[in-house]
Amino acid sequence: MQKEKVITAKDLTKRFGDFTAVDKITFDVEKGEIFGFLGANGAGKTTAMRMLCGLLLPTSGLATVAGFDVFKQTEQIKKNIGYMSQKFSLYEDLTITENIRFYAGIYGLTDERIKEKTGLLIKQLHLQGQEKTLVRALPLGWKQKLAFSIAIVHDPAIVFLDEPTGGVDPITRREFWGLIYEASAKGITIFVTTHYMDEAEYCNRVSVMVDGRIDALDTPANLMKDYSAASMDGVFLQLARKAVRTGD
Repeated sequence: MQKEKVITAKDLTKRFGDFTAVDKITFDVEKGEIFGFLGANGAGKTTAMRMLCGLLLPTSGLATVAGFDVFKQTEQIKKNIGYMSQKFSLYEDLTITENIRFYAGIYGLTDERIKEKTGLLIKQLHLQGQEKTLVRALPLGWKQKLAFSIAIVHDPAIVFLDEPTGGVDPITRREFWGLIYEASAKGITIFVTTHYMDEAEYCNRVSVMVDGRIDALDTPANLMKDYSAASMDGVFLQLARKAVRTGD
C-alpha cells in the first residue's frame, strides 16, 4: 500500500538574478517519515526549506506541502506546518505557560483546546511546578524540547526543524530525538536539517544537497553501502568535497 505523500517537489528551482540557489530538485516525503535534508554551507538547503515553508516563492518547478501549492497557497501551508530553528524562537521574558498559550493562540486553537494542550505539554515535559518559570531560566536543552513541543502544539501535518539540536549536549540530543520519534509515530512528518551526522542515521531517508542540487537520496544504510562508508559522516564528506559554493 502506497503511503500518502505530504511533500512533493519536481524541478523546484530558485534563482536570484544570475545565481541559481536551488537547481531543479525533485523528491517526495511520506506521511510520518523522518526526512533528513543535509548539505554543506552554500548547498541551498536553507533556500529550499524557505520555499517549502511558504516564505519564498520559487522561480520555477512544482511543489506541494500538505497538499497546498507553494506558488498559490502559501498562507494555507503556514497554517499546516510547524517550524523550529536552532536560534531559539520562544519569548524568554514570558513564562513556560505563557509561551505555550501565546503560540497555541497564534496557531488558532480554541481557549478550551489551549488549556488542554498546556496541561498536556507540561506533563509530557515533566515541568509540573515550573509553569510560572521564565523561559530564560531554563537550560538550553529544556528550551529546545519546549520549543519543539510548541512547534507541534497544533498537530501540524509537517514540522520543519532547522538544526534544532545545535549546541545541545549529547544526552539532551538523544532525549530530543525521542520527541521526534513520538511525533513521527503520531503521523507528523519530520523534515530536519542537521550538522550532526550521527543524527542523519536516525532518519528514515536522507538527501544530500551539493551546489543547489540533490546529489544523493536514500536510506542511511543504502547510502553508506553505496559510498562504501562506515557512517553517514563518511558519505557526507565524499559528497561535500565536490562542492564549489561556500555561502547559502
